[in-house]
Amino acid sequence: MANNRIARTNDDIQRVLSELLRSVKDPRVQQGMLSVTRVETTGDLRYAKVWISVYGLQDEKEFRRGLKSASGWLRRELAKSLSLRYTPELVFELDHSIEYGAHISSLLNELDIRPDEEEGDEAK
Repeated sequence: MANNRIARTNDDIQRVLSELLRSVKDPRVQQGMLSVTRVETTGDLRYAKVWISVYGLQDEKEFRRGLKSASGWLRRELAKSLSLRYTPELVFELDHSIEYGAHISSLLNELDIRPDEEEGDEAK
């Protein structure tokens, strides 16, 4: 029962944070396309690890500083949106899955694959 509650809380936090990150005015945070890929909350709901994937990230250190600077505001807005006994402290981690997927897609598009002529003959 507790795992189901934590999973719902993780989904709610992910949904609200994805909306809130769009409205952060710090230019260090608005470097590219942001996506909250996953949230894991501890059992006591004191800490939430948030994975953020950014496509088009220019400076990772500045992005992390911007997130740390905005974390207090994000936590306060999260408390307004969700009715939890404790609003978890946010710990941000970068997820490079979007960049990796785009890289793999570009590699696949660059491949020079010719259609197999033998299969064309058999179909006739």
